Order: sequence, then C-alpha cells, then structure tokens
Amino acid sequence: MPYAKYATKSGLKSEVASSHLSWLWWILDPILFMLVYWFIFMVIFGQKKEYFHIFVFVGLSMWNLFNKTVSGSVRIVAANRAVVTKVYIPKYFLIIILLFQNLFKMISFGIVIVMMLWSHVPVSYNVIYVIPIFVDLILITFGVSAILAHFGVFFDDLKNITNVGLRILFYMSGIFYVITDRVNEAIATLLLKVNPVGFLIDACRSSLVYCETPHRRLILLWFVIGSVLSAIGVAIIYKNE
Repeated sequence: MPYAKYATKSGLKSEVASSHLSWLWWILDPILFMLVYWFIFMVIFGQKKEYFHIFVFVGLSMWNLFNKTVSGSVRIVAANRAVVTKVYIPKYFLIIILLFQNLFKMISFGIVIVMMLWSHVPVSYNVIYVIPIFVDLILITFGVSAILAHFGVFFDDLKNITNVGLRILFYMSGIFYVITDRVNEAIATLLLKVNPVGFLIDACRSSLVYCETPHRRLILLWFVIGSVLSAIGVAIIYKNE
C-alpha cells in the first residue's frame, strides 16, 4: 500500500509537471465539456431539463472515472514493464494506482456543490445514497479493469476494441440527455438497468439533484456484481501471475 500511495502521487505530479495551470485542468476539463454540451443541447437543440448544467456535470465526472480507468488498464502491465520485471508487486496494484489517480481528479466533483448552491437546488436526505452509488461505481470499474488488464497482456487489439466499446457505452449512458425522454420504455429500461454506468449516473442525479429515492435494490445488486467482478479479476491476475 505505501508503494500505491507513492506511485499515485508521482503519477499525478508527472501528469501536470509541464502544464502552467497544473492541477486546475482536472477541474477545468469537466467544466469546459459541460459548457460545450450545455450550449449544444440547451441552445441549439432546445433540450429542456431543470438544472441541466449540473445534470451534465455529474454525468461527465462519473463517466470520466470509469472511462479513464478502464481504458488505461488494458495495456497497463505492458506500460509498466520496467517496474513489474524488476520488483514484484501484484499486478492489480497497478489498477489501484490508476483508480486512485482518477479518484483524486474527481476533486472537480466538489463544483457540483457550488453549482447546487448557486442554482438554489433543494437538498433532501436522499443525498446519502451518493455514497453507496460511488462504492458501486468503484467496484465495477476496478473489476472490469482487472479483467481487461489480464487479457490486454495477450491481445494487443483489445485496446482498440475497448475504446470502441467505451464510445458506444458513452452514448448509451445518458451523459448529456435524459434516457427516458429519448427512447421508448423498453429500451430505456434496458439502458438504465442492464447498463451499470447509465444506472449509477441516473441514480446519482436523482438522489443528489432531484431529491428522488434511487432504486435501492439495483444499487445493492450492482454492489454484489461489482464485488464478484473484482474478485474474479484479482483471482485471474493471481492465477496467471
């Protein structure tokens, strides 16, 4: 664990070492993308959704955590060949380090609180569901990343396949639109219940911004599935160490 903390700090520092704005980019990046989507869908396409700027920002922040960790994990063993060939560390530690880095970058999520105060968004007890929602997201992200990290050692094409899959998943997760408003009920049910990223983003928005109680059984179900995926990923890595 000390190595994971050290590597996380080193990775974060090296990432912004040559940037004049340094860590501010971790805050500016989702804000700028939020403004782009807000302009396109509110101004050009006339999207009508209360607190749409917060709606988009929450979706982008959660998606970035999942997307950057999963896509970065596919070739993570090869990328750290210089380390893993000289010092023994469990390969899943590389994913933990990457996950820690992307979690730290989510300091930008604090902007949501500022936007909620600015927009006078009412707050209810449902906000407590944000905690188990993020636990689910972390578990699912780690589990998927660990499995892909193993197979990414043997299949170079997996990186390209994963990028295509993530691009499709991005549009299926309602990052910048309300799924139930754009597709029929059957497809919406599929996207919001079978797609964990879409469900967790929608659940986070509901509990945090719109004072609604999310589907608690599905939160529990995805916790179990995320735990199983994480266990499978670690087991595969250990078996093929």
